[in-house]
Amino acid sequence: MSHSQTPEAVTQQWYQLPAGLPVLESEQTAVADALAAHPVVGLPWLWLSPVTDGEAPAGRGLRLTGSDAHWQGPIVCRLPLPLASESLGAIVLQHLPLASADARSRLLDECARLLVPGGRLAVFALNPLSPYRLRLRRGRPCVEDPATWRRHMVDAGLSPESSAQGIGPQWSPVASPSLQSGPGLRVAYLQRAEKRALPLTPVRQRKPLGLADGVPVT
Repeated sequence: MSHSQTPEAVTQQWYQLPAGLPVLESEQTAVADALAAHPVVGLPWLWLSPVTDGEAPAGRGLRLTGSDAHWQGPIVCRLPLPLASESLGAIVLQHLPLASADARSRLLDECARLLVPGGRLAVFALNPLSPYRLRLRRGRPCVEDPATWRRHMVDAGLSPESSAQGIGPQWSPVASPSLQSGPGLRVAYLQRAEKRALPLTPVRQRKPLGLADGVPVT
């Protein structure tokens, strides 16, 4: 990576190369399904992706590219995003250049703030066990295992699914959109989580303690 290139620039470049394009092509349907998987029809979505090329899925939403320090698209902003709390039904984080655990935690905290109760989060990330990682350039996009994402999701107050799903090619740069159970050797995986609504448990009123006549109260 050139000293003049930012991590997000390296990421954007790789996903526009012959090795990176099949990864995004494999995820098109899964991304559209994730953005539509919200608890109330009509709620807007947020999509943070490595590139802004291509047609956005149906519905109201905001698509941005960048990193934890700088997001751009229809708006240019930093964290916290200029969006109202509990205003989104779905969020997709797709191959983001988050180089540190702190950056990942801040972004997931922001996702938890923005999602409505029952809202869905979908994370697409590169699989560190895939042989496809040999096609990554020097200064490669971030690679992280699903267990790390699940741990940070729990810390942010989200409820992740117990396992991720593999997607994309294993070695040949050809799109493979089918999802499999577990990441396996696929180039990428999808890890989902949900913002659970805390149930309102009615508090039972205690029955008054019956005291016989003449029994002291102290």
